Amino acid sequence: MSIRKLSQHLIELESMKKYPQKLFYKGNLELLQKRKISIVGSRRPNSYTKALVSRLACELSKRGICVVSGAAMGVDTLAHKGATAKNTIAVMANGLDIRYPSLNKTLIEQIEQEGLCLSQYDQGKIARTWSFVARNEIVVALGDSLIVAQADKESGSMRSVEFALKMGKQIYVLPHRLGESEGTNGLLEKNLATCIYDIDAFVNSFGEIPNSFQDELLEFCKQNSNLNEVLAKFGTKIFEYELEGLVEIKNETIIIL
Repeated sequence: MSIRKLSQHLIELESMKKYPQKLFYKGNLELLQKRKISIVGSRRPNSYTKALVSRLACELSKRGICVVSGAAMGVDTLAHKGATAKNTIAVMANGLDIRYPSLNKTLIEQIEQEGLCLSQYDQGKIARTWSFVARNEIVVALGDSLIVAQADKESGSMRSVEFALKMGKQIYVLPHRLGESEGTNGLLEKNLATCIYDIDAFVNSFGEIPNSFQDELLEFCKQNSNLNEVLAKFGTKIFEYELEGLVEIKNETIIIL
């Protein structure tokens, strides 16, 4: 898929300190017209955060919300996968001819084909510390609100919080134990964020699941119940479905419950 320069003006990015001089894209520009929520967080999330981010992104996507993140390891990856490639926007800190991080190469390729990848950098431009910060500002600007899943006090995610506060965005966080995710716990202490205590109530505030919605993973399983083939297409998301009681896995065969 070719890299193209974005010609349309994005109103969402007017909230940035400086509108990007250039924007390049691969994928489906129609996603820019949808309601969007940005999700960011630690590159090393704990198991609790992993489960909740996957569920949040999945349930928001079912309700027609496009999930925006930065294609990094950890929370970003979980957010993109939970929403599925066709309903996510990945903002890159490098030229779109480079798929970074390399461990996410397959995921990024899927988003290019089914979702949307954006970058303000020319081809060949490699990611630098400052370009990640600039990338984060676009991620925050695109979303109607920001979810910070898990973050230390001194982290890139907290820099995203600074952007969100300057833009007047609503910030949401997950509840964490004392001594964990001290960045988000600090936001709650200062009344700068709203805590998501009930995921069902939170996602339902964006609307109910349309009757026409069909779960892509479950539909795939109806046609192909082989575990290895499902893992190749959807990754470990199938194990989340197993934990939620939606499927049962026996002898590498998936049974829909």
